[in-house]
Amino acid sequence: MVAIVAVYFLGLMVVGAWASKKVRTSEDYILAGRNLGFWVFTILIVASICSGMTILGTSGLGYVTGWPTIWEQVFVPLSAAVCILLFGTKLHAVGRDRRYLTVQDYFSDRFYSKNGIRGLSAVTGILVSLIYMVGQFVAISMVLSWLFGISYHAALILSALIVTAYVIMGGLYAVAWSSLIQGLMLIVGVLLVAPAVIRSGGGLSSINAVLAGIDPNFVQPWYPSWYPELAGPYAGYAFATPIFLVSFFFLLAFGLASAPHVINNVFAARDEKYFKWAPLAAFAVYVVIMYLIKITGYAGRSMAAEGMISLPTNVSNPSDYAFILGAEYAFPSIISVFIGVIVLAAVMSTTDRLMLTIGTYFGWDIYKRFLRPDARDSTVTLVSRLAVAASAVLTLLLAWSNPPALLAWLIWMGIGLMLACYVAPLLAGLYWRRATREGAIFSMVLGLVGAGVAGYWYQFVHILPVHFSLYGFALSILAIVVVSLATAKPPEEILDHTRTGLFIRRR
Repeated sequence: MVAIVAVYFLGLMVVGAWASKKVRTSEDYILAGRNLGFWVFTILIVASICSGMTILGTSGLGYVTGWPTIWEQVFVPLSAAVCILLFGTKLHAVGRDRRYLTVQDYFSDRFYSKNGIRGLSAVTGILVSLIYMVGQFVAISMVLSWLFGISYHAALILSALIVTAYVIMGGLYAVAWSSLIQGLMLIVGVLLVAPAVIRSGGGLSSINAVLAGIDPNFVQPWYPSWYPELAGPYAGYAFATPIFLVSFFFLLAFGLASAPHVINNVFAARDEKYFKWAPLAAFAVYVVIMYLIKITGYAGRSMAAEGMISLPTNVSNPSDYAFILGAEYAFPSIISVFIGVIVLAAVMSTTDRLMLTIGTYFGWDIYKRFLRPDARDSTVTLVSRLAVAASAVLTLLLAWSNPPALLAWLIWMGIGLMLACYVAPLLAGLYWRRATREGAIFSMVLGLVGAGVAGYWYQFVHILPVHFSLYGFALSILAIVVVSLATAKPPEEILDHTRTGLFIRRR
């Protein structure tokens, strides 16, 4: 078991060492020289989205909630298509002409703000990436603890050391190629493992019968809306009402599409022609994987009810082990090691991209632009690498306590902040010529504050009917519209060279 996982980790280190030889400039480290081919680019987008939520969180959510959260299986793959088509097509074209390295370069250029919006969006991006990354390290540690029988904290340290090492060495070259390998492992692994787990649970008909016996609403497309006499849903797991699913759509399809660790990948594609078919390819690959994983969560709930598996009792998030335990039941013990590697591949493919994003934002958008404008490329790359290491240490500290009761909630919190802060300024910047610098800044600030207040209210005061980030998102939209209309129009020259307007691709 140890040998198999060690070979996997060694392979990642080899990729990092190989990639390090290709890094000569900041553009090489941050964007892989803008030279990623179609499938490397497409799988990188999918792998950046495919996090600890995809296998552990998705199956765990299915275990707890049943079919009403199946909508996630459309919304998350849709985020890959939205990122590539709606955001990426135009950002890639403008970014190649204007030599952007990060989305902050675009914000700074489009909103004619040399420092203000760049600093605000970079700091916000680092903040939400750190929150999101905590969930990834929790997921990696869960798998390593299960595989090796080591403590959660020992697994946390081991995972941080491995991922940090190859990201520091190879930058996006290492992340992209390791993501291609990990993505292919994930696809093949899920296609082989998930059907076997579902069969072990008795097949869909039997699984649905067991779920309906636990709660008839488990086999419905959504949970009933709150009754007037109730202060909230009839059970903690019954949150996926029709109105919540509306917020769920915006949270996942747009919030995740705008996530810093996802959207920055669009600058790295070699050819603008990729943006025609990559959205469909990314969606098609991901939607199959997501559906299979969610149904394994249903199978896990059925298997637990039938006494075939038992969730751990010494952890705070037992349902997130549904996929692992279901796979362990369906396969001999030696195969379970390969299943563990598949889960690691899913989680690490996002973790490494998050770490690189944090390093990039600090090195390029803060150090280079604010602290040392005359810094050489080699210095910026070094600072980015040091920031990657620092982010690993900080995330370790944040993840040191016990993980949340459901991994999905932690991941959704990070995505929610992205929705509230980034989506409105990004969409308005790309497609609305009247959007101004002041509007974008107010939009980001009010979105973050609004999401923070709503999140606090939900956690400590009273449950809300929709995801807390929707309130921040609404404030963000309102702010950019009202403030932009109340301030001077942007210069036409800037709007022209950033290709702002109601089109995706200029003919």
